[in-house]
Amino acid sequence: MSDTVKIVIGNRLGKGQAVAEGVRKAGLEAVLIPGPGADMKVGDVMAAEGAVLGLSFCGSGGAGAVTAKAKYGHDIEFGMRSAEAGVTAIQQGKRVLGFGFLDTEELGFKIAQALQKELDSQAGTA
Repeated sequence: MSDTVKIVIGNRLGKGQAVAEGVRKAGLEAVLIPGPGADMKVGDVMAAEGAVLGLSFCGSGGAGAVTAKAKYGHDIEFGMRSAEAGVTAIQQGKRVLGFGFLDTEELGFKIAQALQKELDSQAGTA
């Protein structure tokens, strides 16, 4: 198993570059799914990459997350519109987060920091 913590990012419009940059700045690995409809592939790419967290972005903030739950049983939260909502979802143990279109570096950074903090506390290193 790799020590690298991966976060998969899928955006319905094929974006997500700013979120990915924020994840990288926080020290984690961003796996950005290319192309339109990427939100619907989040669960599949998480499984293929061994990712700990998936971020899905679309108009409603739900389609990719619901698909990941249906196919892989991930704990999800969706319909979110802020980085703070995502941080709270991570603290509650959610592993696929669905957002509206929020391609911001701040969101990626805060989400990655919150995930690392949760993983460290689970490992007893926090």
